[in-house]
Amino acid sequence: MSRQCYIGKQYSWLWIVHVTSLTMSVVASAQGAPQPGPHDRGRGTFDRTGVGDTSMFAPLALTPPTPYRAASGAPGPKYWQNHADYEIKATLDTTTLTLTGSLRMRYSNNSPDTLSFIWLQLEQNAFRDSSLNSYVFPQDTRFGSRSFQGGDVIDHIEQHSTGQAGTMGRAVKTRVLGTELKVDLAKPLPPGGSTILDVAWHFRIPEHGADRMGRDGSLYELAQWYPRVVVYDDLHGWNTEPYLGQGEFYLEYGDFTYAITLPAGYIVCGTGTITNPTEVLTVTERERLARAARSETPIAIVTPGELTSGAARPTQHGMLTWRFAARNVRDVAWAAAPNYLWDASSWRGILSHACYRPSAADTWKDGADMGRMSIEEYSTRWFPYPYPQITVVEGPISGMEYPMLAMEDHSPDKYALYNVITHEVGHNWFPMIVGSNERVHFWQDEGLNTFINTFSEARRFPERGNQMERAADERETIVQAESLGTDVPTELGADRVPGDRLGTDDYTKPSVALQLLRQEILGPEAFDDAFRTYIRRWAYKHPAPADFFRTMEDVSGKRLDWFWRELFLENPNFDQAIDSVAVRQVGAVDSVTVVYANRARGILPIRARFTFSDGTTEDFNYPAEVWSTNTTRYVRRYGFTGKQVTRIELDPDHRLIDVDRANNIWAGPPAT
Repeated sequence: MSRQCYIGKQYSWLWIVHVTSLTMSVVASAQGAPQPGPHDRGRGTFDRTGVGDTSMFAPLALTPPTPYRAASGAPGPKYWQNHADYEIKATLDTTTLTLTGSLRMRYSNNSPDTLSFIWLQLEQNAFRDSSLNSYVFPQDTRFGSRSFQGGDVIDHIEQHSTGQAGTMGRAVKTRVLGTELKVDLAKPLPPGGSTILDVAWHFRIPEHGADRMGRDGSLYELAQWYPRVVVYDDLHGWNTEPYLGQGEFYLEYGDFTYAITLPAGYIVCGTGTITNPTEVLTVTERERLARAARSETPIAIVTPGELTSGAARPTQHGMLTWRFAARNVRDVAWAAAPNYLWDASSWRGILSHACYRPSAADTWKDGADMGRMSIEEYSTRWFPYPYPQITVVEGPISGMEYPMLAMEDHSPDKYALYNVITHEVGHNWFPMIVGSNERVHFWQDEGLNTFINTFSEARRFPERGNQMERAADERETIVQAESLGTDVPTELGADRVPGDRLGTDDYTKPSVALQLLRQEILGPEAFDDAFRTYIRRWAYKHPAPADFFRTMEDVSGKRLDWFWRELFLENPNFDQAIDSVAVRQVGAVDSVTVVYANRARGILPIRARFTFSDGTTEDFNYPAEVWSTNTTRYVRRYGFTGKQVTRIELDPDHRLIDVDRANNIWAGPPAT
């Protein structure tokens, strides 16, 4: 709603006429119309022939709706997705730095198709010699392999018929293609059927696992550690995009049990809940965890003194097996170290754990509370956290997320630590609950998550800025990128984004877009309703960008083709200007005609502030759709009684993206 400022009886009348004629004669002020600037490129025009509309307002060509995905953006009446349950056993050899494992995967085919083969992901193959990763990302970069030679070694793989897992398995033919493994089934899998695969494998653990997993001395952070089934969906069939490091993951949901055997002196933190606590935890630790489940204040589960004395472990000798279970998740990961301190607190019975080395205690002593506050914020604002616990672990990984588990590094201070903890915890909503394809549509998890992080960061540390102030900082980052011409489209495969642009264009830019959509276009009430509906509709499912776009329109009631095009699909600049102002005195009335200009392809709402000779101001706000019939000029005529306009400024509060603010101000008629 426009914000109007009426001062007493000074406005005897207000005359506003929308003039659409491009041939209207406007008498410009002596200041004149600004000349086209360096950003005056790619202007959209309205095609008067009625065909070949290339304007920003042209209808967006989304994937047609199907029985699986409705035109509303909701899952269709025949929506399906496949399902995979895993039983995993693994042993960590800290001498040879090797993980050896076996798994049984029950794969259910809920699709209408008969599957004669299955694809598995072997992400450790990114660290093989001559892998695609080694060719795409320089060795010494964040996602490079750092010259490490590793890879998954498949020791055997067999197929069992459902209900006959105890019988001898059938041999299957396999073929490795980079980080993917094609398994030709001995018996095809019909619609509605399920099959069981037994797989045994091992791999050497990289020190720098493309900043997704790795090790640091005796500490291990294990992810992408078992063969995982590739998603088969209604959009692409098998999604066999290779794992290169920068692009992340796309996984099926299922129930997991996993057992990790490693030296008895280790403490293990992982996805899910511990199912054998009496074997791996002391009586004191179990009692403390029970208290932590009822306490918002962190309780030390493992103390520095117990690490030193050895009392932190039931035994220090031999090997010990930790068992975990997790339901309805798309992945499991874990971390282990012999010197982990362990704190825990809770929110509404959901445990928040923090595991960290003594060297990180100065910042990490608040880690459990940071995880707890993150869970509370996202649950109360957007969608309830569905899992029994969240664990944040300290280690060499700068920031990475898995279901119920977030990996972060030491961090220099509490602000930086919370920034990364709440970001990685936020990923439990995007993409752990809303299971989008991160490898192809990176912004669907990173951008949406970065947006919700601004609320969480403002809640934890309001002294560093409220949510709107934090959003403004992000917006200035995008303005700078557009001014320099360094930004790239948001909807671009993650591995194609230049490494130095990844954070700006897949994290910050979509966050800025959503903030604009919430504050300037839909309003918080309509936006929040639509955003929550999107999460509810697609919880534990696989949405594509079109499903997000359609849901936001369906629930908000507003067509947004132009918005998705300019801020997600294309890469235009934004530059509004005051093209000309004509002032004419008609008796006591100050008649003012303003030509607003759009000097770039991108369009946004108009926010104009008028200042008058008596020092008062008035704001006039117009929706972006006023540009729909002419994307370069918009004309308004005003009349004011008893006062004169002395200044007009566009976007005075800097709420929009604008690469050239020098043309946003008309400073009044020249002195006579």
